[in-house]
Amino acid sequence: MNPNPTPKPADSTQLGCQVSELSIAQLVGQVYEAAPPTLRGRLLEHLMRPLGVLSLLTVANGIFAKIRFRGGWPDLHVRLEDAQNVQASDVITLVSYVQQVSVHAVDGLADMLAASPVMMSSAAAALLMTVLVQRARTRRATDGQAGNSFATLR
Repeated sequence: MNPNPTPKPADSTQLGCQVSELSIAQLVGQVYEAAPPTLRGRLLEHLMRPLGVLSLLTVANGIFAKIRFRGGWPDLHVRLEDAQNVQASDVITLVSYVQQVSVHAVDGLADMLAASPVMMSSAAAALLMTVLVQRARTRRATDGQAGNSFATLR
């Protein structure tokens, strides 16, 4: 007889609820830490793209504004040495800010992750992809319902 009860596996609705409670910014930070330098640069480029220089100055003590100025204008290119100098905590701060400006930019990370077999080998990347896809589906369903209710008001 085992005095320790065996936990029952969570059903998919409970698991989905638990996953959605995780911080997307923290997951992106974990993915960034695990990424090779070239993918780190692409990840930063994707996240920085929707922000202007003034916004970048306010995030993580301006490290991303410095990268933006060194990376060329108007096309953004993050140099390998710049990507190596960015810490996961800086990326977490950047993602938190970007989500306020453009949630679609963060959702677009799912496409980037899916295109990289190296990144998808990370547990954090797989979990992030799941959360982003789930959030996008929920948003589309909510937008569709809002559109239908607007059409009935006409």
